[in-house]
Amino acid sequence: MDGIAGNEMVAIPSGRVTLTDRRSNRSWSIGLAPYRLAAHPVTQGLYARVTGERPSAAQGERFPVESVSWWDAVRFCNALSRQEGFTPAYRLRADGDGAEWDGSADGYRLPTEAEWEHACRAGTTGPHYAPLDEIAWYRGNSRESIHPVGGKRPNPWGLHDMIGNVWDWCWDVYDAEVYGSYRVLRGGGWFDEHWSCRASARRRSHPTFQVDDVGFRLARSYG
Repeated sequence: MDGIAGNEMVAIPSGRVTLTDRRSNRSWSIGLAPYRLAAHPVTQGLYARVTGERPSAAQGERFPVESVSWWDAVRFCNALSRQEGFTPAYRLRADGDGAEWDGSADGYRLPTEAEWEHACRAGTTGPHYAPLDEIAWYRGNSRESIHPVGGKRPNPWGLHDMIGNVWDWCWDVYDAEVYGSYRVLRGGGWFDEHWSCRASARRRSHPTFQVDDVGFRLARSYG
Protein backbone atom coordinates (compact mmCIF):
# COMPACT_ATOMS: atom_id res chain seq x y z
CA MET A 1 0.00 0.00 0.00
CA ASP A 2 1.01 3.60 -0.46
CA GLY A 3 -0.55 6.46 1.45
CA ILE A 4 -2.49 9.33 -0.09
CA ALA A 5 -3.87 12.23 1.91
CA GLY A 6 -5.95 10.18 4.32
CA ASN A 7 -6.56 7.18 2.05
CA GLU A 8 -4.62 4.07 1.04
CA MET A 9 -4.08 2.57 -2.38
CA VAL A 10 -3.93 -1.19 -2.85
CA ALA A 11 -1.96 -2.85 -5.66
CA ILE A 12 -4.37 -4.85 -7.83
CA PRO A 13 -2.87 -7.60 -10.02
CA SER A 14 -3.54 -8.05 -13.71
CA GLY A 15 -6.33 -10.38 -14.72
CA ARG A 16 -9.41 -10.94 -16.82
CA VAL A 17 -13.03 -10.31 -15.85
CA THR A 18 -16.30 -11.17 -17.55
CA LEU A 19 -18.97 -8.49 -17.25
CA THR A 20 -22.66 -9.32 -17.59
CA ASP A 21 -25.60 -7.04 -18.29
CA ARG A 22 -28.83 -8.71 -17.16
CA ARG A 23 -30.98 -6.16 -19.01
CA SER A 24 -29.62 -7.17 -22.43
CA ASN A 25 -28.37 -10.68 -21.51
CA ARG A 26 -24.97 -9.67 -22.87
CA SER A 27 -21.58 -10.77 -21.52
CA TRP A 28 -18.11 -9.60 -22.50
CA SER A 29 -14.58 -10.34 -21.29
CA ILE A 30 -11.90 -7.71 -20.60
CA GLY A 31 -8.20 -8.17 -19.83
CA LEU A 32 -6.65 -5.80 -17.30
CA ALA A 33 -3.12 -4.60 -16.58
CA PRO A 34 -2.09 -4.04 -12.94
CA TYR A 35 -3.43 -0.86 -11.31
CA ARG A 36 -4.05 0.65 -7.88
CA LEU A 37 -7.41 1.04 -6.17
CA ALA A 38 -8.31 2.84 -2.95
CA ALA A 39 -8.87 0.61 0.06
CA HIS A 40 -12.19 2.34 0.73
CA PRO A 41 -14.43 5.04 -0.77
CA VAL A 42 -13.34 8.67 -0.59
CA THR A 43 -14.26 9.99 2.84
CA GLN A 44 -15.94 13.28 3.66
CA GLY A 45 -12.79 14.34 5.47
CA LEU A 46 -10.58 13.80 2.42
CA TYR A 47 -13.10 15.42 0.10
CA ALA A 48 -13.29 18.51 2.32
CA ARG A 49 -9.48 18.79 2.59
CA VAL A 50 -9.14 18.77 -1.19
CA THR A 51 -12.19 20.82 -2.24
CA GLY A 52 -13.23 22.77 0.86
CA GLU A 53 -16.76 21.41 0.33
CA ARG A 54 -19.01 19.15 2.42
CA PRO A 55 -21.90 18.12 0.15
CA SER A 56 -23.04 15.02 2.05
CA ALA A 57 -26.47 14.62 3.62
CA ALA A 58 -25.13 12.81 6.71
CA GLN A 59 -22.01 14.40 8.15
CA GLY A 60 -18.98 12.51 9.48
CA GLU A 61 -15.25 12.69 8.71
CA ARG A 62 -14.98 8.93 8.16
CA PHE A 63 -18.28 8.55 6.35
CA PRO A 64 -18.04 8.10 2.59
CA VAL A 65 -18.64 11.33 0.75
CA GLU A 66 -22.03 11.13 -0.98
CA SER A 67 -24.40 13.42 -2.83
CA VAL A 68 -21.59 13.86 -5.37
CA SER A 69 -22.10 13.61 -9.11
CA TRP A 70 -19.87 11.84 -11.59
CA TRP A 71 -18.63 15.28 -12.62
CA ASP A 72 -17.81 16.10 -8.98
CA ALA A 73 -15.83 12.87 -8.80
CA VAL A 74 -13.71 13.47 -11.91
CA ARG A 75 -13.01 17.07 -10.85
CA PHE A 76 -11.93 15.78 -7.43
CA CYS A 77 -9.58 13.28 -9.08
CA ASN A 78 -7.88 16.08 -11.01
CA ALA A 79 -7.69 18.35 -7.97
CA LEU A 80 -6.09 15.67 -5.80
CA SER A 81 -3.68 14.77 -8.60
CA ARG A 82 -2.48 18.37 -8.76
CA GLN A 83 -2.11 18.56 -4.98
CA GLU A 84 -0.06 15.35 -4.95
CA GLY A 85 2.13 16.38 -7.92
CA PHE A 86 0.69 13.91 -10.43
CA THR A 87 -0.51 14.53 -13.97
CA PRO A 88 -4.33 14.88 -13.99
CA ALA A 89 -6.01 11.95 -15.70
CA TYR A 90 -8.87 13.95 -17.20
CA ARG A 91 -9.09 16.72 -19.75
CA LEU A 92 -12.33 18.58 -19.07
CA ARG A 93 -13.98 20.79 -21.66
CA ALA A 94 -14.39 24.42 -20.70
CA ASP A 95 -18.18 24.21 -21.18
CA GLY A 96 -18.33 21.37 -18.64
CA ASP A 97 -19.93 19.02 -21.14
CA GLY A 98 -17.14 16.60 -21.96
CA ALA A 99 -14.23 14.68 -20.46
CA GLU A 100 -11.37 12.72 -21.97
CA TRP A 101 -9.22 10.24 -20.08
CA ASP A 102 -5.46 10.56 -20.69
CA GLY A 103 -4.34 6.95 -20.39
CA SER A 104 -0.69 7.99 -20.01
CA ALA A 105 -1.35 10.17 -16.93
CA ASP A 106 -0.24 8.98 -13.49
CA GLY A 107 -2.93 10.90 -11.59
CA TYR A 108 -5.99 9.74 -9.71
CA ARG A 109 -9.03 8.62 -11.65
CA LEU A 110 -12.21 6.60 -11.40
CA PRO A 111 -11.91 2.86 -11.98
CA THR A 112 -13.39 1.35 -15.09
CA GLU A 113 -16.23 -1.01 -14.26
CA ALA A 114 -14.05 -3.94 -15.32
CA GLU A 115 -11.37 -2.80 -12.88
CA TRP A 116 -14.03 -2.35 -10.22
CA GLU A 117 -15.46 -5.86 -10.61
CA HIS A 118 -12.05 -7.53 -10.86
CA ALA A 119 -11.00 -5.82 -7.63
CA CYS A 120 -14.31 -6.52 -5.91
CA ARG A 121 -14.18 -10.23 -6.67
CA ALA A 122 -10.50 -10.51 -5.63
CA GLY A 123 -10.25 -13.98 -7.11
CA THR A 124 -13.65 -15.18 -5.86
CA THR A 125 -16.49 -16.29 -8.13
CA GLY A 126 -19.75 -15.89 -6.18
CA PRO A 127 -22.09 -12.90 -5.84
CA HIS A 128 -20.12 -11.75 -2.75
CA TYR A 129 -16.57 -12.39 -1.57
CA ALA A 130 -17.93 -13.43 1.87
CA PRO A 131 -21.32 -13.55 3.65
CA LEU A 132 -23.09 -10.25 2.95
CA ASP A 133 -23.65 -9.25 6.59
CA GLU A 134 -19.90 -9.56 7.24
CA ILE A 135 -18.80 -7.31 4.38
CA ALA A 136 -21.56 -4.80 3.62
CA TRP A 137 -23.88 -2.18 5.04
CA TYR A 138 -27.18 -2.69 3.20
CA ARG A 139 -30.87 -2.41 4.00
CA GLY A 140 -30.83 -5.61 6.03
CA ASN A 141 -28.35 -4.31 8.62
CA SER A 142 -27.65 -0.58 8.07
CA ARG A 143 -30.62 0.75 10.06
CA GLU A 144 -31.18 2.78 6.88
CA SER A 145 -28.16 5.00 7.43
CA ILE A 146 -24.64 5.39 6.10
CA HIS A 147 -21.66 4.13 8.13
CA PRO A 148 -17.96 5.00 8.48
CA VAL A 149 -15.67 3.36 5.94
CA GLY A 150 -13.75 0.24 6.90
CA GLY A 151 -16.20 -1.03 9.48
CA LYS A 152 -16.83 -4.32 7.73
CA ARG A 153 -14.56 -7.19 6.77
CA PRO A 154 -12.37 -6.43 3.71
CA ASN A 155 -12.17 -8.65 0.67
CA PRO A 156 -9.13 -10.93 0.13
CA TRP A 157 -7.16 -8.07 -1.44
CA GLY A 158 -7.77 -5.69 1.49
CA LEU A 159 -10.54 -3.56 -0.03
CA HIS A 160 -13.37 -2.37 2.23
CA ASP A 161 -16.94 -1.41 1.33
CA MET A 162 -16.73 -2.68 -2.23
CA ILE A 163 -20.27 -3.89 -1.67
CA GLY A 164 -22.75 -1.79 0.30
CA ASN A 165 -22.51 1.56 2.13
CA VAL A 166 -22.35 3.67 -1.07
CA TRP A 167 -22.45 2.95 -4.78
CA ASP A 168 -19.20 3.77 -6.61
CA TRP A 169 -19.16 5.87 -9.76
CA CYS A 170 -17.12 4.26 -12.55
CA TRP A 171 -15.60 5.88 -15.61
CA ASP A 172 -17.65 3.98 -18.18
CA VAL A 173 -20.68 5.10 -20.18
CA TYR A 174 -23.43 2.55 -19.48
CA ASP A 175 -24.98 2.21 -22.95
CA ALA A 176 -24.60 5.25 -25.17
CA GLU A 177 -27.12 4.11 -27.79
CA VAL A 178 -29.90 3.66 -25.23
CA TYR A 179 -29.01 5.94 -22.30
CA GLY A 180 -26.74 8.59 -23.81
CA SER A 181 -24.18 9.94 -21.33
CA TYR A 182 -25.38 7.89 -18.33
CA ARG A 183 -22.44 6.44 -16.36
CA VAL A 184 -22.01 3.13 -14.55
CA LEU A 185 -22.53 2.72 -10.80
CA ARG A 186 -21.32 -0.37 -8.94
CA GLY A 187 -21.52 -2.03 -5.54
CA GLY A 188 -24.87 -1.26 -3.95
CA GLY A 189 -25.56 1.06 -1.03
CA TRP A 190 -26.86 1.27 2.51
CA PHE A 191 -30.49 1.56 1.34
CA ASP A 192 -30.43 -1.35 -1.12
CA GLU A 193 -31.85 -4.83 -0.76
CA HIS A 194 -29.45 -7.78 -0.88
CA TRP A 195 -30.08 -8.48 -4.59
CA SER A 196 -28.56 -5.10 -5.54
CA CYS A 197 -25.45 -5.73 -3.43
CA ARG A 198 -23.54 -8.16 -5.64
CA ALA A 199 -20.20 -8.12 -7.41
CA SER A 200 -21.94 -8.25 -10.79
CA ALA A 201 -24.77 -5.75 -10.16
CA ARG A 202 -24.79 -2.76 -12.55
CA ARG A 203 -26.70 0.48 -12.19
CA ARG A 204 -26.70 3.64 -14.30
CA SER A 205 -27.29 7.32 -13.72
CA HIS A 206 -26.86 10.68 -15.38
CA PRO A 207 -23.41 12.19 -14.65
CA THR A 208 -25.02 15.18 -12.89
CA PHE A 209 -27.02 12.93 -10.52
CA GLN A 210 -26.44 13.43 -6.77
CA VAL A 211 -28.01 11.29 -4.04
CA ASP A 212 -27.14 10.19 -0.51
CA ASP A 213 -26.09 6.62 -1.33
CA VAL A 214 -23.69 7.34 -4.22
CA GLY A 215 -19.99 8.09 -3.75
CA PHE A 216 -16.75 7.00 -5.43
CA ARG A 217 -13.31 5.55 -4.87
CA LEU A 218 -9.98 6.36 -6.46
CA ALA A 219 -7.86 4.42 -8.91
CA ARG A 220 -4.41 5.04 -10.39
CA SER A 221 -2.60 3.48 -13.31
CA TYR A 222 0.97 2.29 -13.02
CA GLY A 223 3.34 4.59 -14.87
